[in-house]
Amino acid sequence: MPFNGCPHRCSFCDQQQITGRTHQPTAEDVRSTIKTALDSLKENSIHSEIAFFGGSFTAIDRDYMRSLLDATVPTIDRFKGIRISTRPDCIDDEVLELLKAYHVTTIELGAQSMDDTVLLANDRGHTAADVRRACELIKSRGFDLGLQMMTGLYKSTPESDWQTAREFIALQPSCVRIYPTIVMKGTRLGDLYESGDYQPQTLEEAVALCARLIRLFEEKDARVRVIRVGLHDSESLKENRLAGPYHPAFKELCESRIMLDRAISLLRQKDAGKYTLRVSPQCRSKMTGKKKSNLHALKELGYEIQIKEDDRLSYLEVIIDP
Repeated sequence: MPFNGCPHRCSFCDQQQITGRTHQPTAEDVRSTIKTALDSLKENSIHSEIAFFGGSFTAIDRDYMRSLLDATVPTIDRFKGIRISTRPDCIDDEVLELLKAYHVTTIELGAQSMDDTVLLANDRGHTAADVRRACELIKSRGFDLGLQMMTGLYKSTPESDWQTAREFIALQPSCVRIYPTIVMKGTRLGDLYESGDYQPQTLEEAVALCARLIRLFEEKDARVRVIRVGLHDSESLKENRLAGPYHPAFKELCESRIMLDRAISLLRQKDAGKYTLRVSPQCRSKMTGKKKSNLHALKELGYEIQIKEDDRLSYLEVIIDP
């Protein structure tokens, strides 16, 4: 639902180009999508959700919203529920009551930052206090809460992004999405970039920061699932991107960086030399790194590494042979 319901045009936003879609879905579109999903998923549909993304779902015209939700009613019992995304300042008791009646189970808030200076600079139109208030309302009504943050926004710093993540954890969402800021044509951020007033993160900077954020969210004291890191790949996004740390496998790069950081932490206790690192079979390529980048980085530090697979290890776990 590109840009629908949004009362503001944020500095970075061009949903039509980010999503590759320009038209708004109809009730018939919803029914058709559901039928395609059911034909594909069959009995596994009960583990999936119907999702409305790309705009501010709770801010769209009520009759239009109802028409889309009505289209889900005949088959909603074959799905886990409905997931929607919206703005923090578009949540109130009335709309939550409506969503509950239609079996909406998860509400994701595009909070982006918990720094009011950053929110103002990027024309968000809401404050960090609005995020906190909306989170409490959502959780009090029994919805699962998701939060979305952006790194590298105009006027933000790695420190303010880190603080946003810590405040997210305090709000106890069930999941988060992390999006490094991409500069798109036709946006105010694009103008700021071309005038030299805004410098986006490099890919290396974004990967390093997001790897740290993933680890922070998934620590045992936080236990917040990171369900997305980086924008979905699309031709429209590639064609309309001016700058910024875009990569079609961005999360893969972050997970590879996490494994490198863990390996370095283990090896720092050892003298330079040859060592064997053990990892889960599904993480061998992540430990190796793109074009063997992790192995090259470790070699520069004085460590010759052999990688062995160990199916007893958990995802992203790294251990060193004695």
